[in-house]
Amino acid sequence: MTQPSFDHDTSGSRRVDDSTEALAESPVLLAQERREFHASLLASGTLTVDRNGVPSNADKQNSRSVMWAQAIANKLKVETVNERAAGQTSGNTFEDAVAAYLNSSFPALSALRPGDWDIRKITGRNASGVSQFEQYRHLADLDRAVKADPMLRASLGNAYVVAPDVIIARNPVSDAVLNAGTLLVDESVATHASLRCSVQPDPILHSVVSCKWTLRSDRAQNARTEALNLIRNRKGQVPHIVVVTGEPTLSRISSLALGTGDIDTVYHFALYELETAVRASGDDEHIALLDSMVDGRRLKDISDLPLDLAI
Repeated sequence: MTQPSFDHDTSGSRRVDDSTEALAESPVLLAQERREFHASLLASGTLTVDRNGVPSNADKQNSRSVMWAQAIANKLKVETVNERAAGQTSGNTFEDAVAAYLNSSFPALSALRPGDWDIRKITGRNASGVSQFEQYRHLADLDRAVKADPMLRASLGNAYVVAPDVIIARNPVSDAVLNAGTLLVDESVATHASLRCSVQPDPILHSVVSCKWTLRSDRAQNARTEALNLIRNRKGQVPHIVVVTGEPTLSRISSLALGTGDIDTVYHFALYELETAVRASGDDEHIALLDSMVDGRRLKDISDLPLDLAI
């Protein structure tokens, strides 16, 4: 299998050579799905360049942002010349692309993660977004109580509301399936296990994927706030909480990627291409920042996401 080539110096800093051409030819499924993901961003007009050569994910006021976004666009062979779409439009199409990518790639890992999976974009932006899942179904009762009581609403506000972009959920399993290989359960045992549909019918939230085509300070903070709400307000296991972004500016990526305690990992839509661009610039400060995020396991490529979600 052909993969991007990495060299390691004595300090452990990872250096990436310009091997994205090999990635473009790789026949393996995750490489193919990565190419399809990028193609969908081009087809939807999410990733374009304007008449001045500024890509749609770049901040035109930031020279590094433009330079690195242009290098990524060149690698991905972006040829469409179009004006930048409104932020909400590009955000929605980016969410669609991420959901489609996971729908194509994650089920291929069924040998590692068997189950009846639901992978989709969540369109509602209210408490019902996560209250449909087993760990958060109590939030529906809380939401009704808050709406009915002005004093409670004044005290709690909407701090409990989590509105995810894309989710992966596992449907509970029948006893017949559980007992197919070995007689595991009956009415006398495991009577509170969330995985049994005879115990509870709601899907179990496995992963929450926040999609940020670009990152500004408010968007980074929103992602952290939602992650903390998911952690604090659950009853049961914490789902995977990840962010996928198309942001080319390392300082903005680091505002979300660095640190622990809320988001699992940040995934970049074209990390290999971004790494090549940053290293080619010879900017030691930003190369060091990139290394700290990648070597520190805080920033990964979109192709890493399906495997990480199979854990």
